[in-house]
Amino acid sequence: MSREQQATARLRKRIMGARFKSFVWSWRGVWITAPSIAIAVILLRLTGALQAWEWSLFDLYTRSRPQLPRDERVVIVGVDENDLREIGQAFVPDRVYARAIEKLKAMNPRAIGLDIYRDLPVPPGHQELVEVFKSTPNLIGIEKVIGERARQAVAASPTLKEQGQIGANDVLADSDSIVRRGLIYLIDEEQPVYSFSFYLALLYLDAEGISPHPPEDEDNPDVWRLGDSLFEPFESNDGGYIGANDRGYQVIINYRGGNRSFETVSLTDILQDRVPKDWGRDRVVLIGAVSESANDLFPTPYSAVSGSLAEPMAGVEIHANLVSQFLSAALNNRPLIQSWTEWQELLWILFWSGVGASLTWHWNSYHGKKTAIAALKVLVTLLALGGLLGSTYFAFTLGWWLPVVPPLLALVGSSGAIVAYTAHNAWKIRQTFGRYLTDEVVANLLESPEGLKLGGKRQKVTILTSDLRGFTALSERLPPEKVVAILNIYLKSMLEVIRDYQGTIDKFMGDGILVLFGAPTAKEDDGTRAIACAIAMQQIMGEVNERVRQLNLPSLEMGIGINTGEVVIGNIGSELHTEYTGIGSHINLAFRIETYTTGSQVLISEATLQEVGASTLLLGGQKQVQPKGVKQPIFLYEVDGIRDRYNLFLQKQEEKFIPLEEEIPLLYQVLEGKQVSGTIFRGNLIKLSQKGAEVRADKEQAASMPPVLSNLKLNFLGLDERAGISEDNYAKVLNKPATQRTFYVHFTFTAPDVATKLNTLLGEEK
Repeated sequence: MSREQQATARLRKRIMGARFKSFVWSWRGVWITAPSIAIAVILLRLTGALQAWEWSLFDLYTRSRPQLPRDERVVIVGVDENDLREIGQAFVPDRVYARAIEKLKAMNPRAIGLDIYRDLPVPPGHQELVEVFKSTPNLIGIEKVIGERARQAVAASPTLKEQGQIGANDVLADSDSIVRRGLIYLIDEEQPVYSFSFYLALLYLDAEGISPHPPEDEDNPDVWRLGDSLFEPFESNDGGYIGANDRGYQVIINYRGGNRSFETVSLTDILQDRVPKDWGRDRVVLIGAVSESANDLFPTPYSAVSGSLAEPMAGVEIHANLVSQFLSAALNNRPLIQSWTEWQELLWILFWSGVGASLTWHWNSYHGKKTAIAALKVLVTLLALGGLLGSTYFAFTLGWWLPVVPPLLALVGSSGAIVAYTAHNAWKIRQTFGRYLTDEVVANLLESPEGLKLGGKRQKVTILTSDLRGFTALSERLPPEKVVAILNIYLKSMLEVIRDYQGTIDKFMGDGILVLFGAPTAKEDDGTRAIACAIAMQQIMGEVNERVRQLNLPSLEMGIGINTGEVVIGNIGSELHTEYTGIGSHINLAFRIETYTTGSQVLISEATLQEVGASTLLLGGQKQVQPKGVKQPIFLYEVDGIRDRYNLFLQKQEEKFIPLEEEIPLLYQVLEGKQVSGTIFRGNLIKLSQKGAEVRADKEQAASMPPVLSNLKLNFLGLDERAGISEDNYAKVLNKPATQRTFYVHFTFTAPDVATKLNTLLGEEK
């Protein structure tokens, strides 16, 4: 491989690595949330807290399955209340059962199951029943094995026990009293005892040449196979169970249906020959009590309806369901109720936790109209829930009991965790950036798919820039703590006004503020709001100065410049540092316009005037200037107020310039940006007002008058007897008519000693 090929391969490898890292980072919320929620749900599940809900869904799925046709191989002779009334006593005598069994034997059934305890005689006719027991090899009796011998266990008929024709009829009820499990066998005194239903099924299958045996491909004699069906023994954590008693060889009952799903005739019907002579041929016939008084009724999944237990099922019918389940599995491949291994179930829960986290994470980064996105999020969530419920229900119809509640909680929990995480992050971002940006900008950053990407787009905006006149000179004379205190007072008031008029604060520049109207979202009244905001900012300066004077500090004055035009708006910077800002010549022009302002003045460009309309504004005059970097002169307009719905106006006081009896000599230099020019001019202060003065230039320098709206540095001579040259002072040249050698200035900063002396002179002249 050549060096170029090796370099290309390394580059590709780095690119792939970078992409992989980017992918991992972009989905970090999913990688963290999905396993965390899954583990929490799994731990909750292991406590058994979800078991009852899982059982309820099992019952619901059981009831909701399509109804199967009757299994004609299994029938019931039910001892009901009419039979007891016909007999005339609460317990059916042995003679009656003997006669009924004889009649059933004549029908040649494959098996007869007597689900009636006969450990003790019930005369008359006990000996007759014993003889029938001895002569009926396909008759299976019952005994109750589970429980204390003295109180709960019930012995078998001695005759049938001796012949080995006994099965355990124990019914396994869960803690909510519902029967969901049955037995193949259980252990009694270390000996296996077939269950009543399994024994009957084996007698039927024996005629089909089918007997239970271990699976051929597995060396595990504890797992039985009937026909092609493998009967996996129930374990304590199968399905929705947690820590269940798995004594013996249990299976989950796959009910064929609810009550009366099997053909049932009464005992009297058999005794009085009301059924066809071949009614029981090749069938499994179960004899058992179905009457209410027999107290042999149990709740099943079909009993739980609307939260109440109704229509319990007779024990003999539960056994009929189990017999049918064994026969259908062995002969018809009807699926048994199976469950996954614990590891498979854990992965299933993790999968749905990942689904919830992924969908929510994805939709939180997808944006459009809020109502449409909210509807889509709800729809996607419902589809996910439907997918979980639908898939588990479909699996249940195929015989698989998959966890439902844990993955459902994992789905909802991970989705909720992502929502909470993003909401918390958004809240933190809003709390942080809300101090600097409008809610609209923060929302754009958080909710727009492009909001956090680097780059920008061209957009028409109105730019407002403000600056405190002479603040730089003032701050040089004050301790940093006082400078910060002044700025906090000033900026707090300005921010409140800017927010009221929905301006986007681009940046602070010391005492200056750059505000955008029309970013990130353009509105029709951007220019109007910008001007109204500027006037409101000037109006609130009175309150600002009241608080500043309480700190024994001089009053402040602010100038505002406004311009309208297309700029690039967006996230400018790099991955290390990004700033939401605007860039373009129109922003630069707004700064230039602001430099032409004096204190308490608002100047706008012609573009802004055209945007808003002159009829809306109260204009105080216009001036033509040629800012640095602008090829052609432009007109600026002073705004004194705005009409219509804002109805805001600046209070203008005519400034009186009072002649001085004794002129004050001074030196002045023109400021070029932040730099002081090297040329020093001489002049005299001949008139004085509260905020400005009229200056006459020396004859020799009359041809070099300072440009209108330029900034000057002033130093007075002989103003104070103790010093020849005063401290630095600053002023702006006004666009005010004067004589050939004079010009007017507006003080932007006067040193405290100079201000005191000038105020004294002004009072004396008055």
